[in-house]
Amino acid sequence: MKKIEAIIRPIKLEELKAALNELEVRGMTVYNVMGRGLQKDIKQYYRGQEVSVDLFPKVKIEIVSPDDAVDKIVQRIQEVCRTGQIGDGKIFIYPVENIIRIRTREQGEKAL
Repeated sequence: MKKIEAIIRPIKLEELKAALNELEVRGMTVYNVMGRGLQKDIKQYYRGQEVSVDLFPKVKIEIVSPDDAVDKIVQRIQEVCRTGQIGDGKIFIYPVENIIRIRTREQGEKAL
């Protein structure tokens, strides 16, 4: 099993959820986060003072998936979230040792 973490533009969330639903991705966790990568800071004025904005709103999505579905999920995230501009985001993939569903005590892929 693998954990897929994707940092994406907030405007792409609803489109990505619909695309992942087509792949029958059953569960995900979504966070509103702030961050920056290659994006440069933006100079803005607030009450007459110049302010440098260097953290941008993003959405972080976490999905745990069986190994055989990871490539399809990652490909779909790339298709939906790519605009070709700086700030499209990143995808991280981690191994998952085990999953335990608390309610039923099921483990491994059965707990997905």
